[in-house]
Amino acid sequence: MKLGAFSISLSVKDLKASKDFYEALGFTVFAGDMEKNYLIMKNGNALVGLFQGMFPNNILTFNPGWDENAQKLETFDDVREIQKALKSKGITLQSAADESTSGPASMMVVDPDGNAVLIDQHV
Repeated sequence: MKLGAFSISLSVKDLKASKDFYEALGFTVFAGDMEKNYLIMKNGNALVGLFQGMFPNNILTFNPGWDENAQKLETFDDVREIQKALKSKGITLQSAADESTSGPASMMVVDPDGNAVLIDQHV
């Protein structure tokens, strides 16, 4: 199963303080907007999303169809196929992609320790 680019989406209390901290670690702003309360920070292949006031907990995020530079991959496993595979393995979905559609969609599962895993396809 190819899940695509990986990032961690952090629920932060102070976006500017978090931005400054991750810049000190060598990250630079890759995408996002301070005025919209989110930034995507990048250091090499590592991606950290900083989100203020958007969700209560941290989320592990995968983007089928994208590499770590948000460039479309020629081949990838569609989120709906990933969803079907997980359901066939008995994984409970927290939210599901509409399997009758194509293109951008997302689904979410929660791991045994309560960590949210978002599979968020943009292509």
